[in-house]
This record gives sequence, structure tokens and C-alpha cells, in this order.
Amino acid sequence: MSDKPVTLAAITGAHGVTGEVRLKLFGEGADALSRFTSFNGGTLTLKKIRPDNKGGAIARFAEVSGRGDAEKLRGTALTVERDQFPSLDEGEFYHADIIGLPVVTDAGEPVGRTIAVHNFGATDIIEIEKLPAPEKGAKTFMVPMIEAAVPEWNGERLVISADFADE
Repeated sequence: MSDKPVTLAAITGAHGVTGEVRLKLFGEGADALSRFTSFNGGTLTLKKIRPDNKGGAIARFAEVSGRGDAEKLRGTALTVERDQFPSLDEGEFYHADIIGLPVVTDAGEPVGRTIAVHNFGATDIIEIEKLPAPEKGAKTFMVPMIEAAVPEWNGERLVISADFADE
């Protein structure tokens, strides 16, 4: 869909004195991140990673030799080029492809933009921010990512059934 790099994690600070860093993960965990060895266009090379048992991870990069180097990376997003991801089957998508898309109804009425993808167990749920934001009431609403609710989407926009649009 997009050629822009995908952000998989962010460095939140140093861990210990040897150059390890703490990571906030945006994907499926440390195991999923370990599939990649090169981040940020090759500027960071992953040597090892382990879960921190708090939902994040602890990582060591070849280019980081001590706590000072690790602290300088605080706030750095870890990105991977899109072509490093496996190809998708029909109907599958990466969350990064959906988030940020403008949303319109099947009647062509603008609704807002997608801001998140959730999954509470049954199916993916798209969270949509209404634009312009209403003065009162909910500023976002959710739509299930099923064909009845989302008949069409591509790299340009997400189309929802007018029946699912939150007025």
C-alpha cells in the first residue's frame, strides 16, 4: 500500500549500564520484532531482544556501547522498510495501511479519518475520528472491519456503509 517505513517500536530509555535499551512495542511482541535485524534505514542493527514481562522489551543494538549512547536514543522510533514485510493475502491488511486514511460513506459523504485499529477478540474494529470534531458528543466512533460495514478500502480511503456512520 504505502512505501513509507513502518514504525514497530520506540526506545523509551536505557536499561542498565551496558547499552541495552527499553522498548515500547507497537506490534505483536518481542518475538515479532526479532524477525528484523536492521532498523531506521540500516542505522541500528539488532543483536538481541527479550520481553520485559511488562508488555515491552529490552534490546541491544550493535551501534550502542554504553548507557550514555542508550540514553541518547530515548524517543527514537524504530522503523522498518515496507518491503521487509511478508506479502498479504486478499482481504488482509497491516494496521499501518489503515490508520490515517480518510473515511467516507458509501454515499460519498466525508466522515473523518481512521485513528486506530482494535481487536477485542471477534474481529478488527476501526476507530474513526469525526472531522470536523463535534462541539458536543462523541468525537470518535468504531466500526467493525467486516464487509457489511466496510465495503471498500485502499491506500487512498476507507469507505463505510452509511448505516454504520455515527451521526
